[in-house]
Amino acid sequence: RRSTIATAAALTLALALGGSAMAQRIPGGDGEGVKIRSASLLRKLYPVGQMEATSAAQYSQLKRQTTAKGALLPATDATATRLRRIAEDMLPFAEKWNPRAKDWKWEVVAIKAPTINAFCMPGGKIAFFTGIIEKLNLSDDEIAMVMGHEIAHALREHARARAAKGMLTNLGAVAVSVLIGGQAGQIAQQGAGLLGLKFSRDDEKEADLVGMELAARAGYDPRTGIGLWEKMSALAKGAPPQWMSTHPSGETRIELIKTHLPEVMPLYERAVAAKKPR
Repeated sequence: RRSTIATAAALTLALALGGSAMAQRIPGGDGEGVKIRSASLLRKLYPVGQMEATSAAQYSQLKRQTTAKGALLPATDATATRLRRIAEDMLPFAEKWNPRAKDWKWEVVAIKAPTINAFCMPGGKIAFFTGIIEKLNLSDDEIAMVMGHEIAHALREHARARAAKGMLTNLGAVAVSVLIGGQAGQIAQQGAGLLGLKFSRDDEKEADLVGMELAARAGYDPRTGIGLWEKMSALAKGAPPQWMSTHPSGETRIELIKTHLPEVMPLYERAVAAKKPR
C-alpha cells in the first residue's frame, strides 16, 4: 500500500510539473503586445480564495505594524499620491491578464524605509518602500515599470502556483523517501526544494514582459526599463538589493526589454497620443 501511494504521488508530481512546462504561448487579451505561456495549471491546485484571503490578512498586518512604527505614509503624502496615480493609470488594463482583477480590492501604500523593494500581493495589494524610489531616483515611467512587474506577478498568480508546486514537491519528496528510505530519502527531500529556482526565474521574466506591456498601455515609456536596470545593476555591485535577490541579472533583463520593445512601443505611442493632460 505504501508503495502504491508513493508511486501515485510521484506520478502526480511528474504530471503536474510536466503539464506546466507544456503550456502554449498566448497573447495578452486583445492579441496585441507581448506573448507569453499560458498560466501554470499548477495554480489550480491551491484554492484561489484561500490565497487571496491570506494575502489580505497579511497586508492588513503589514499596515498595522508600519503604522505603529510611524513608517506608513498617509494617503495624502506626495509619494503615496504619486504611486496611487500611476497604479490607477495601469489598473484598467489588468483584467486582460486575469478576469478576477476587476473584483480585487486594489490598494497601494508607501512605506518610509530605506529598503529597495516593492511588491504586489495576490488580490492586488501593492506596497512600495521609499528606498527604491529615492535611492534610484525613479521617474514616473520607471516606477510604472517596477509596479507593472509586481502587478504582473499577482495577475499571473505566480504566488499561487509556487504554493501549489511547494505542496507537490513535498509530496514527491515524501514519496521518494517512502520508496528508498534512509539518507537517500533525506537527500531527495533537500534536492526537491531546488525545483523552485528555475520556476521563480521564469516567473520574473514573465512579470517583466507583462509589466512592460501594462506600463506601455498606460502611457509610460517602456524604454525606461533599460535605464532602470542599469541603475539597479550599478547599485548591486556588492550585496544585491532585496528586489534583485531572486531576479535574473540586469544584463539579462535589459536584453529581454530590448527584444520585446517592438511589441509594446505601438501601444505606448497610442496611449501617449490619447492621454489627456492632468
